[in-house]
Amino acid sequence: MTVRKMINVYLYTRYERFWHWLQMVLIFLLLVTGLEVHGLFTLFGFKAAVEIHNYVGLTWLIAFAFFVFWVFTTGEWKQYIPTTKKMFAVIRYYSYGIFRGETHPVPRRKDAKHNPLQRLTYLSLAALLLPVQMVSGLLYWGYNSWADWGLAGLSLGIVALVHIVGAFAIFAFIIVHVYMTTTGHTILAHTKAMITGWEEVDEAVEIEDWERAGQKA
Repeated sequence: MTVRKMINVYLYTRYERFWHWLQMVLIFLLLVTGLEVHGLFTLFGFKAAVEIHNYVGLTWLIAFAFFVFWVFTTGEWKQYIPTTKKMFAVIRYYSYGIFRGETHPVPRRKDAKHNPLQRLTYLSLAALLLPVQMVSGLLYWGYNSWADWGLAGLSLGIVALVHIVGAFAIFAFIIVHVYMTTTGHTILAHTKAMITGWEEVDEAVEIEDWERAGQKA
């Protein structure tokens, strides 16, 4: 017979947790200052908002470079290898099963922290969306040097459009991500894990018939 129990597993290292919260702060500052630069509200003032946006953007770029280095030197890149195994089971769980109290089809493990849907999403972010956002931001920042860089024929309008579309894509991801953090066995379980590194996960346990009989006795 197979039963399930909750066990405490150390999933996230100090660096992973540091990177997660640092990135959250940086992205928040970038979104706020970016929206202010576009005139949606006044908080820091236009000039200060531009300067903060530029400095925070460069900080994010440097921090991202360290993250990429860490991923490849620790072997954590394996956590992001995409797979379709149980993909539809995960989609069904989040769209239907979770509301019926079903067990997650892909429990977290130290060597498999992300389910198939997360792997595809995080890989798309790290390998596509974030690099495009950073490159477009660098181009935007260095507009006055385009001629020196041999980019005089590049359209500022296109660069600006790519950058703002990327910003809204990241904002949409954050909304979904925040919601997903509430889908653990308690509403704060995933958030607590990203603070302490420890998370309670489901574990399937095989119990022999004779053991069950002894427990009943």
